[in-house]
Amino acid sequence: MGLSAPTLASVESGGSGEVAGRLVSFPGPAGSTLSGYLYVPEGASGFPAVLWNHGSEPHPGSQPMLARFYVSHGFVFFVPHRHGQGRSPGSYIIDEIRLSRGADVVAPQERASLDVQAALAWLRERPEVDPKRIVVSGCSFGGIQTILAAERLRDVSAFVAFAPAAMSWSDSQLRERLEQALRKSTAPVLIVQAHNDYSLGPSTVLGPIAAARGGRSHIYPDFGASSQDGHWVFATSQAGIDVWGSDVLAFIAAAQAQTSTGH
Repeated sequence: MGLSAPTLASVESGGSGEVAGRLVSFPGPAGSTLSGYLYVPEGASGFPAVLWNHGSEPHPGSQPMLARFYVSHGFVFFVPHRHGQGRSPGSYIIDEIRLSRGADVVAPQERASLDVQAALAWLRERPEVDPKRIVVSGCSFGGIQTILAAERLRDVSAFVAFAPAAMSWSDSQLRERLEQALRKSTAPVLIVQAHNDYSLGPSTVLGPIAAARGGRSHIYPDFGASSQDGHWVFATSQAGIDVWGSDVLAFIAAAQAQTSTGH
């Protein structure tokens, strides 16, 4: 599948110091076309990059607060929309799960992971990006996608999974699939949660597996007033970034330094 230059469809720019993101299109699986938002720092090319995996929400948007954080630290920030969500056509993953009456959560996630692979392939070819310094991150369903990516995607320097499957932790098939993926991770994985997330199983169960592969987990104190605050708002708001931002940057820097020395 050939890689195309980005198609500029619109520009999202907010107030309060938000950076502008370009709406781009890129080749998806099986001849499809997917879309997402790309943010690029000012200056020369060769930036490290973060590919952000959104959650299960039908309209993921452009994540301007995360973009501002990463761009301010010299990263390209890319928010691809998986099929059926946001700007990308296709069947919505929650509808796919409902059709199975909740009996099969894993298969829709496996199909969605092909979108992440396509997004990474496109990002690697961007002239602004240093392909050896790409990080994959995400929250909730996006955290699931981040761990599945850790099993399959090569030449990624680090993976940062916020609350992966915290809302679906009772599904034993999904838990086992994530454990399997982590045991084959290709780079260090950091699992991040607030203490009042829906379940701390992702950290307590998956954390030791990540640690055995050079990663780790970190449970922060309660954030906000609800489980949803501790789950999604913690991962994507400026108040949450103020809590975890320096730790995530340090983890990424250490992983990329390890990659550069070949260890």
